[in-house]
Amino acid sequence: MRPLRRTSAPDLVVGPGERVLAWCRTVDDGVLAGTRDALYLDMAGDVTRIPWEQVEAADWDADTDMLRVSLVGTWGEQRIEHDLELTEPGRLLELVRERVTASVVLQRHVPLAGRRGVRVIGRRAPRGNAPIEWFYEYDEGVDPADPAVRSAAAEALVAARGDVGLA
Repeated sequence: MRPLRRTSAPDLVVGPGERVLAWCRTVDDGVLAGTRDALYLDMAGDVTRIPWEQVEAADWDADTDMLRVSLVGTWGEQRIEHDLELTEPGRLLELVRERVTASVVLQRHVPLAGRRGVRVIGRRAPRGNAPIEWFYEYDEGVDPADPAVRSAAAEALVAARGDVGLA
């Protein structure tokens, strides 16, 4: 006889107007839950709220049941990552993929030297009620301090803002 699984969300306090859409447990009995607006990580009552537009990437490894959530960062600084071993992630993985994708308004790669370049990314809360936040990602070997790179990145940002009606 198989034990019954809980199908309702755990007692997790989420932001005003939010409700848990999908959730699962981590192997160390934490809870990972997603709402329309954010990803919540509850480890022994220590709750971290991560707005979807702050999730740079979420990579799932089915062989190890590990989800790596990488946050948007600043070039030259250590990127914050959460490595979570999940039990029966179910619909949570679909929700993570859909919400992170929904936060990207525009993504454009601008080549600077061959295939190397800078990527201009515009992101906002998937519900669309916040201003677009702009980020740069530099390919390996591209120096963001180089004046030519800075100039090209600034021009790419102006063009990207124009493309979304923010000229």
